[in-house]
Amino acid sequence: MIVEPPFHATGSHKIPEALVTALREQSEPLPPLEEPESFGAFFDRFADARVVLLGEATHGTSEFYRARAAITRRLIEHHGFTIVAVEADWPDGSRIDDYVRHHAPRPWRNPSFTRFPTWMWRNEEVAAFVRWLHHHNEPLPGERRVSFHGLDIYSLDESIHAVLAYLDKVDPEAAASARQRYARLVQWQHNPALYGRAAGRQTHSASEDAVVAQLRDLLRNRLRYLQHDGEAWFDAAQNARIVRAAEQYYRIMYRGANESWNLRDRHMFGTLQALLAHRGDAAKAVVWAHNSHVGNAAATTMGWEGQFNIGELCRMAHGDEAILLGFSTDRGTVAAASDWDGELEIKTVRPARPDSYEHAFVRAGLPRTLTDWRHGRSTLRGHLRAPLRERAIGVIYRPESELSSHYFESSLAEQFDAWVWFEQTRAVTPLGHAHPQGIPETWPFGL
Repeated sequence: MIVEPPFHATGSHKIPEALVTALREQSEPLPPLEEPESFGAFFDRFADARVVLLGEATHGTSEFYRARAAITRRLIEHHGFTIVAVEADWPDGSRIDDYVRHHAPRPWRNPSFTRFPTWMWRNEEVAAFVRWLHHHNEPLPGERRVSFHGLDIYSLDESIHAVLAYLDKVDPEAAASARQRYARLVQWQHNPALYGRAAGRQTHSASEDAVVAQLRDLLRNRLRYLQHDGEAWFDAAQNARIVRAAEQYYRIMYRGANESWNLRDRHMFGTLQALLAHRGDAAKAVVWAHNSHVGNAAATTMGWEGQFNIGELCRMAHGDEAILLGFSTDRGTVAAASDWDGELEIKTVRPARPDSYEHAFVRAGLPRTLTDWRHGRSTLRGHLRAPLRERAIGVIYRPESELSSHYFESSLAEQFDAWVWFEQTRAVTPLGHAHPQGIPETWPFGL
C-alpha cells in the first residue's frame, strides 16, 4: 500500500505549541530502567496483541536495548508471549535459541555475530537479556519455552551449510543433490555482494532455479522429515528459504534500493509469520528491529517513494493485534561506524533539529516517557499527524551530514501506535572476544 505524502517532502515545518502542550499533558513519565519490573508494567496495555514490534532510533543505544528487554520480560512472564524475533541473521539467532531453550549446541561453520556490525547484537545489554531468558526457560517444559530467532537475510554461507548438515543426517542422497544445486553459489558464498555484481553482467537464472528447487524438495518431503525432528526440519527449511531469498537479494541489490529493501522486509515478515504458524495458534511474538522496519512505512517518506516494511505488513495482516512501538532520543552517545565495514566508534549524538518530532518531545520537558495515542487520545493523535522530520541512525552515523543522512519526513500518528522517549542516552557496551566470566562454553556469543 502506497500513501501519497500529505506535504511537500523537502519542506521545513515549525512545531505547533499545541503539540508541545499535548505531549506535556498526555505523555506518561516512565520509571528508570534500573527498575525493570516497574518499567515493564507500563506496557501491560499491549498484552492482548499477537505481535508487539519494538523499534529503536539507532542500532547502538543502551537505553533502547534495555527498555526492549524490560518490556519483553514483562510480556513473557505475565502475558504469555512465546517468540522473540530480532533483526539478525537466522543462524546467529539459532545459536541463542539453542542456548535459551537448553538444546544441545550444534556444530557451526563460522563464529556467531561476527558480520558487520558486530556490536549490534554482541553487547552486554543483549547478553543480559539472553542470560535471563535462559534461566526463565529452565524450569519450563519444552513446548512452553520461549524461542529466540533472527529474521534477516544475509546468512548465505551459514544457511547453505545448515541445509547440507541437516540433510547429511536425515537423507544423504538428498544431501548430495543439494550440494550439486548449491555448488553454483559456492564461489560467492563468502562474499555474496560479488555475486550481485556478476549477476548484473550475465544471467544467473540457473542459480535461481537451483535454490528454488532445493527449497521445494525440503517442503515436499516434510512429512517424512518431520518423523525425525520437527524443530530440525523447520530450521533447515528456513535456512533453505534464506538461501533462496539471499540469492535473489544479491542479484537485484544493484538495481535499486526499493526492490532490495522490499525483498528483505518481505522475507523478514514471512519469517515472522512462519514462526507464529510453527508455534501454534496461541503463539505471540515480540519483534526487535529498527524504527525504519517497525513503523508503518506508508506514513513516511519511505512509503511515498515505494518501500514497505515489516510494520506495514504486520498492520495489514494482524490489524489492531499488531502494536507498532517507536523509540527515540534527543542527545547522548551512540555506538556506530563512519562507513560500512568501518571500525566501531562511540559518537556524540547531536541535539535534534528544531523542526523534528524529537525536538517537540524535548520541549515537552519530560526526560523519559511513554506516549500512547491509540484510544481516547484524538486531540494528541491529530497533532501527531502534523508533518515533521524524524531522525534515524543505523549502523552508520555521520553527524556532519545529519540532515541528508539521517532525517526523513513522517506522520508519527500513522507510523506508530505509541512512542518511548529518552531525552538523553548512551552507547551500548560491546562484548569482547572472550567468554563473559562465569558463562559456559555453550554461550552463544563466545568465540
